[in-house]
Amino acid sequence: MYKKVLLIAIATLSITSQAQDLTFEEYNPTSTLVVPGDVVVKAKFPFIDVHGHQYRMPNQDLAPVIAAMDTLNMGIMVNLSGRSGESLKKSVKNIADHYPNRFVVFANIDFDGVGSTGWTAKTVAQLEKDVQNGARGLKIYKSLGLRHKDINGKRVAVDDPRLDAIWAKCGELGIPVLIHTADPKPFWDEFNADNERWLELKTRPGRKRGADNPAPWETLIAEQHRMFKKHSNTTFINAHMGWYANNLPKLSQLLDEMPNMNVGIGAIIAELGRQPRQAKAFFIKYQDRILFGKDSWKPEEFPTYFRVLESDDEYFPYHKKYHAFWAMYGLDLPDDVLKKVYYKNALRIVPGLDKTLFPK
Repeated sequence: MYKKVLLIAIATLSITSQAQDLTFEEYNPTSTLVVPGDVVVKAKFPFIDVHGHQYRMPNQDLAPVIAAMDTLNMGIMVNLSGRSGESLKKSVKNIADHYPNRFVVFANIDFDGVGSTGWTAKTVAQLEKDVQNGARGLKIYKSLGLRHKDINGKRVAVDDPRLDAIWAKCGELGIPVLIHTADPKPFWDEFNADNERWLELKTRPGRKRGADNPAPWETLIAEQHRMFKKHSNTTFINAHMGWYANNLPKLSQLLDEMPNMNVGIGAIIAELGRQPRQAKAFFIKYQDRILFGKDSWKPEEFPTYFRVLESDDEYFPYHKKYHAFWAMYGLDLPDDVLKKVYYKNALRIVPGLDKTLFPK
């Protein structure tokens, strides 16, 4: 009997010890908080996703994507991965042949060869052809500023003057530029217990950057803002709220300084969901400058966006712990603001979208 009790005590102690040795990655407790609220599986109004990616669109069967879009109440997806030239033409044809009013594509720029003779003129001419062939905007990836180098091996800055003709041409053509610059600032900060992105950097170490790799975060963001100001006749959509969703007072200042800058909410809904009162006031004040976008095509993650924007629910989970180890709260946005964020702003900014798919 004594031996059996001893074995039970040892086993209990072992289980307790294992529980106390949990890592932060493993610790994910079920909340005991009881509050009203439900998952919002379908958006209240039809919406336009201005930050979508379908990398195989030239030859892709679009029917499964449409089926998922319909369950979410997505009216139009903007495929930012439109590429250029023949690939873009094939994507536009695939759309026209099957779902002509449900997708549009943005063109992309090939930055290889910056600094070579005739590169700027050639690139601008290709952009014009892409727009003639159906592109409705230009998407710039974060590789500009981070990775691209000119023919002399020097980093191509976001505001490099050799690119000025591109931004000017977009203004002339009346197409928006959706641009992603840099990454969250903590990726540049010390990787320690004070870094709010610790879990993301621990589980995805390739995202960590040195303070000057390839330039300080502040330098990259300043380059972007100088470019916006220099090209005031061009409409820009700053992806991921320009990485200032965690500092809405600063973002307010920037929006006031740059009336041609709009912001998309892709991949930063977790920042908005932890500051519902301040975020709601921000959305109401800048309701004409904010566009819905998700970024990665994972239909199961859209309900988090809907619930944050539409509901007044409290303390509900986000879908990725490594992005946000905190709970979400609903902004409970007014319908008139929701409509602008979901579709009206995009209809105004992106040319050629089918307005009949959306309420007036």
